[in-house]
Amino acid sequence: MAVPKRGLGVTHMAGSFVGGVVLCLAVQLAVFGRGCFVAESAAKGENRVGVYAPPWVGSTTVHNYPPPSPTNHYPELFPTDVGYPGGTPTGAEPALIVTAPSQPLQTGAAQLVAPAYTALPKSPSSPSRPQIPHERPFNLFRSWGNLSPWYSVPQGAFGIDEGPEPPSGCEIKGVHLLHRHGARYPTAWANYGGPATFAKRLHESAEEWEATGSLVFLNEWTYKLGEEVLTPFGRQQLYDLGVSTRLRYGFLLEDFTARDRLPVFRTESQDRMHASAINFALGFFGWPLEGKYEQVIMIEASGFNNTLAPYDTCPNAKAHGKADRSLAYVREWTGIYLEEARGRLQGDLRPASDGGSGFELEIEDVYRMQQMCAYETVALGYSKFCELFTEDEWEGFNYAMDLSFWYDSAFGSPVARVQGLGYLQELVSRLTHTPISSHNSSTNATLHGDERTWPVEDVLYVDATHEVVVLNVLTALNLTTLAATGPLPADHIPANRSFRVSDIAPFSTNVQFQLLSCPASDAPSLSPPADPTHIRILINDGPVPLSGIHTCPSSPSGLCPLPAFIEGQKETIRGVEWDWGCHGEWDVPGGGEWETAGGWYPGKA
Repeated sequence: MAVPKRGLGVTHMAGSFVGGVVLCLAVQLAVFGRGCFVAESAAKGENRVGVYAPPWVGSTTVHNYPPPSPTNHYPELFPTDVGYPGGTPTGAEPALIVTAPSQPLQTGAAQLVAPAYTALPKSPSSPSRPQIPHERPFNLFRSWGNLSPWYSVPQGAFGIDEGPEPPSGCEIKGVHLLHRHGARYPTAWANYGGPATFAKRLHESAEEWEATGSLVFLNEWTYKLGEEVLTPFGRQQLYDLGVSTRLRYGFLLEDFTARDRLPVFRTESQDRMHASAINFALGFFGWPLEGKYEQVIMIEASGFNNTLAPYDTCPNAKAHGKADRSLAYVREWTGIYLEEARGRLQGDLRPASDGGSGFELEIEDVYRMQQMCAYETVALGYSKFCELFTEDEWEGFNYAMDLSFWYDSAFGSPVARVQGLGYLQELVSRLTHTPISSHNSSTNATLHGDERTWPVEDVLYVDATHEVVVLNVLTALNLTTLAATGPLPADHIPANRSFRVSDIAPFSTNVQFQLLSCPASDAPSLSPPADPTHIRILINDGPVPLSGIHTCPSSPSGLCPLPAFIEGQKETIRGVEWDWGCHGEWDVPGGGEWETAGGWYPGKA
């Protein structure tokens, strides 16, 4: 006999529903505590009760693209060349540097968003606050030191009141370009730990605190930065630099066509370096790149000679107390300019109301929050961290970066000049059209032994490197006007300082060595030189005086007769001892007990 089916009664259904709700609430209460029942108004910091940050705060968010094995990847169905390109005649090469009445300058970063300056907190007037000189209009993107996006410096920034175009009567004959990679994620190592350290601290203590006020966004914030590779904006920077260089100096390619040759550019094996070089080339040559230039990729790793990464064969460049002199200076300065910010922000971090111990902000944490602003902006386009600090505190951050690079990589570093030695030797080799015969620095004998990988007769060279190496080279070149107001103090910002890392070594910084034929020398005290060729150095479109090179005359345009410049660099090369500077057993005292303003190591006893 069949048993009739029985449906669920109303009582059973209601009981199941109520049981499910109770079970769900119990699980939420166990995982999130009472905070999950707080109203939205409370979550915004209004009369918050029983709330703490959720456990994912500060954790790392990663979006892995491209997928490792896409299901629709059929290269044979999607060829990159199907023929039928249409007409492809080319036109004349641009020569904007000599044809235009003025030069286009890099003034901002259109892809990035800064907070409205009215959204920044105001600096209270207090006699205890450090006095911050305001010598330029405030610009957040130019207040991040080496993390700033590249911009054209104000005219006269380095002491020459002219633009990048050649002086009247001078004709451009060649250009050597040294540039930095584009905007990147933070490096794996960093003084003060870097922004990832701050994220880790937040994540590991999420149940102990809750954020309110200006920091309320931290309650949902995760760390979204990768490591070391170029950001989308960084790729754009190098593409733009390539376009800009082609527009200015494209006419130099006529020399390669006449000699049936291709330009040879150099970069390194690190991902961001290789990517920077390729993006520059895409901007300069356009796609496709095949058959338009040759790319030398130098290995950046311990044991490989590489003038664009000299620290890999210079042990003293990685030695504690020699290569990281800035740490004590930066710690002293951050303790001064960030103390007020630390107190203000600490007020917006409360202990969790169910007995949490809170989150104690250290000065280093506040400094990392400023770093986070810069890194998130160049990676994600915008950062809430930027709204947390006053204009004065951003000026203080900018100066902290000056201290860091002055003492670690530039004129105040005992290992700066010796690391720039190899590039000076290469520059002289190219300028004199003479191969390097003696390898007593970071030069690479393998690459220099072949004219195909080391041409010396070309009119255009492009080298991609790091900001620290750019600073090493500028120091070794004796561009002393950049160091005129050094050494840098750690207790205040000196007025009208000559060394600004944001001017000299931002993301995608570029140094142009212009070779000019100037029959009418602008140094009237000199008799007309036998060789009319002069050299001129631009950093981010600003001409730099060469009078620190004692063989170069003072020039209102920054010109130096090429033979005089070469002799000055040869004197420097003869005076720098690679073995002693990089391998010698010497030490320098900490703090201001020992100083250099020329990047020199201590002399032998």
